[in-house]
Amino acid sequence: MIASHLLAYFFTELNHDQTQKIDKYLYDMRLSEETLQEVSQRFGKEMEKGLGADTNPTASVKMLPTFVRSTPDGTEDGDFLALDLGGTNFRVLRVKVSDNGLQKVEMENQIYAIPEELMRGSGVQLFDHIAECLANFLDKLNIKDKKLPLGFTFSFPCHQTKLDESILVTWTKGFKCSSVEGKDVVSMLRKSIKKRGDFDIDIVAVVNDTVGTMMTCGYDDHNCEVGLIVGTGTNACYMEEMRHIDLVEGDEGRMCINMEWGAFGDDGVLKDIRTEFDHEIDMGSLNPGKQLFEKMISGMYMGELVRLILVKMAKEGLLFGGRLTPDLLTTGHFETRYISAIEKEKEGLQKAHEILTKLGLEPSHEDCVATLRICQIVSTRSANLCGATLAAVLRRIKDNKGVERLRSTVGVDGSVYKKHPHFARRLHKTVRKLLPDCEIRFVRSEDGSGKGAAMVTAVAYRLAAQHKARQKILEALKLSHEQLLEVKQRMRIEMEKGLGKETHAEAVVKMLPTYVCSTPDGTEKGDFLALDLGGTNFRVLLVRVRNGMRRGVEMHNKIYSIPVEIMQGTGEELFDHIVHCISDFLEYMGMKGVSLPLGFTFSFPCQQTSLDEGILLKWTKGFKATGCEGEDVVNLLKEAIHRREEFDLDVVAVVNDTVGTMMTCGYEDPYCEVGLIVGTGSNACYMEEMRNVELVEGEEGRMCINMEWGAFGDNGCLDDIRTEFDLAVDELSLNPGKQRFEKMISGMYLGEIVRNILIDFTKRGLLFRGRISERLKTRGIFETKFLSQIESDCLALLQVRSILQHLGLESTCDDSIIVKEVCAVVARRAAQLCGAGMAAVVDKIRENRGLDFLKVTVGVDGTLYKLHPHFSTVMHETVKQLSPKCEVTFLQSEDGSGKGAALITAVACRIREAGQR
Repeated sequence: MIASHLLAYFFTELNHDQTQKIDKYLYDMRLSEETLQEVSQRFGKEMEKGLGADTNPTASVKMLPTFVRSTPDGTEDGDFLALDLGGTNFRVLRVKVSDNGLQKVEMENQIYAIPEELMRGSGVQLFDHIAECLANFLDKLNIKDKKLPLGFTFSFPCHQTKLDESILVTWTKGFKCSSVEGKDVVSMLRKSIKKRGDFDIDIVAVVNDTVGTMMTCGYDDHNCEVGLIVGTGTNACYMEEMRHIDLVEGDEGRMCINMEWGAFGDDGVLKDIRTEFDHEIDMGSLNPGKQLFEKMISGMYMGELVRLILVKMAKEGLLFGGRLTPDLLTTGHFETRYISAIEKEKEGLQKAHEILTKLGLEPSHEDCVATLRICQIVSTRSANLCGATLAAVLRRIKDNKGVERLRSTVGVDGSVYKKHPHFARRLHKTVRKLLPDCEIRFVRSEDGSGKGAAMVTAVAYRLAAQHKARQKILEALKLSHEQLLEVKQRMRIEMEKGLGKETHAEAVVKMLPTYVCSTPDGTEKGDFLALDLGGTNFRVLLVRVRNGMRRGVEMHNKIYSIPVEIMQGTGEELFDHIVHCISDFLEYMGMKGVSLPLGFTFSFPCQQTSLDEGILLKWTKGFKATGCEGEDVVNLLKEAIHRREEFDLDVVAVVNDTVGTMMTCGYEDPYCEVGLIVGTGSNACYMEEMRNVELVEGEEGRMCINMEWGAFGDNGCLDDIRTEFDLAVDELSLNPGKQRFEKMISGMYLGEIVRNILIDFTKRGLLFRGRISERLKTRGIFETKFLSQIESDCLALLQVRSILQHLGLESTCDDSIIVKEVCAVVARRAAQLCGAGMAAVVDKIRENRGLDFLKVTVGVDGTLYKLHPHFSTVMHETVKQLSPKCEVTFLQSEDGSGKGAALITAVACRIREAGQR
């Protein structure tokens, strides 16, 4: 008993000594964690090089775009064919993908041989043979009459330009067909099929086997965004952000990159970690100096590395008693599968003995232990290096997404990964060590080159079908030039109705006279007060207008809040509060007791009968003060001033904010005769000839008309261009049926239109994988400012995703692109409609004056116009197209409701003084 224990102990010690001896001998092959981190970083830099347009030509890691833009989402459906050509055999497959809640894939396939003479014959013969085998397969399954989509796995180095176009760079793996290199393999296959004429298929995609691996796993695991192959050769692919891929146009979305990472190190970046054995293997290979990384890792070379080490150690008398045999000296005689056998837990040493004996050696126990250790070191290095580069890929994905922790899946295939007893475990361990802040799952791919090709095709089909369905829905929101001209003409008709005495009562565009009869001419001067009441806050301003050399406007203001109880109390309380605020302001400015002319911006619907009289028609925006509707607000203000008996003010003008906008810009630019607001709401005003303003006596001169154009369409004249989404937004608004034009163009509603479209898309399964979140059902959650943010050009899709996440919407990259497109369509239509309205206004001014050509400036204010990245551009273009005889300049107004009111007062005072003179 004790003897056997001693013996066991003796052997363990012996094994330990032998292992240490080998570890020392192969010290350079055992890579520390620091070295692996270093390799990982270098690989990251090589990836950058391959992606850059300037650096790609000299990069060793080519980073080829595959034009595969999306991974499966599980809703793929249909019948597909796949063709797999990558060696001496090729396969034809039929893959049925069904999504009835239970993702299911059924496959049938047939293997066909490629005779030796065809591999060396002409390209035409090769593709004719493939077409014939395809016909045979379709015959057998009785589906020759169907036109099925096909995915083509073509595992040779190719330069891809589209999903269905792939130029063969060079043949490998013993193929030498003439006149194929430099040509598109898809069009060659198409020609061969067309020539036969007995069947037709739709070749949708050419795929590399690595991409197929990622797609196959992606069907079962939607987090899968990396494909890895470690077999005879090695390669990887992953989903990269389009904005980083210089070689392909466009910045939206992602694309799978076929890295061709076997060539890592071909430019010398791995020379410090390559050993003498690596050099020897490279020198003896078919492609010296090429694929150096692959030669350190893949199945084709691993066995050979072990053989070279055994030979060298034997030559140095460290193994086999210094004996060499012809078998051991023959290249390729130590196969990679031997490594897997020798490293098996239980029977490893036994296997080592058998294999070495087969090579004509008489191995001792120590020789077997040493061989086992050599195998472990070679295969561990392979797994570690593979883990280091994979970690670089995953780190890049993590940085691209800007997340704290990355959760991702890697689809893996290849004999080394699948058959070696410890390779997978060691690879996972290295990745975990190098990326402690990531949760990475590894999934073994089943038939990536067959099923994968079909998956790429299925995804391409799904994307095309969904794209078509979405475009059909969005079509209704895209307005043609003819439609916009029609809107312009209708606006013109409604304007005429509003101006006419007979038609004014039933007109929807009210065309209210403002009694502002002149724009600034630059001679205005003096101190003016302005009040601005249009919401829950209220401003008092002192505006100093100078003329002459120091021409300009200097402003001081103070903001006061209006408590809810005052907004909803009595009119007396409201106006007493306003006067109290004016008194406080005058004291603050040290101007108590000074009597100044005052302009009052009162942004509620009013009917004016003179410049200083405005009858409140109805309160809006939450105001409910009693005893005001139907009264003149200037009177109410004057009475409150008298009640206070502290100061006296000369109320000169009541103004609407749109008119204020025109006046502010008119001070800077004498051509400014139009005001436009596109913010929360929308409205416009312009200078009309008095002879056309039938509601006011007098024919001479001009008067500014406050159009109140938001109500355009309330009589049904825009019904043919309103969509189901507009109707839905209108129905749920506070004033159904009213302000229809405003609801199609202004900031208050655009986000709601977008939200309704997104819900419709989701219900149809075209977005968010068909899942409607509770948040998306909430009215008003999609604020218009998000439209501006989402459409901003510098915004990566990443930020679009974070906006959507903030809204509780889990989105994929594709979803983000779709949301961005919907926002663009809705905002573009708004800008075009606004432009059509504007075109009607400027053309009316031109025709009023009998001019062939009009030069005019529009003063503009409003958050949508100022903050949205494309609104103003699209609107300007539309006006230019619809009113070619007008040269329209747009000027952004600064503080139309404050400064504007003061300028109107200044102009009125100037005219009054001139009249007195």
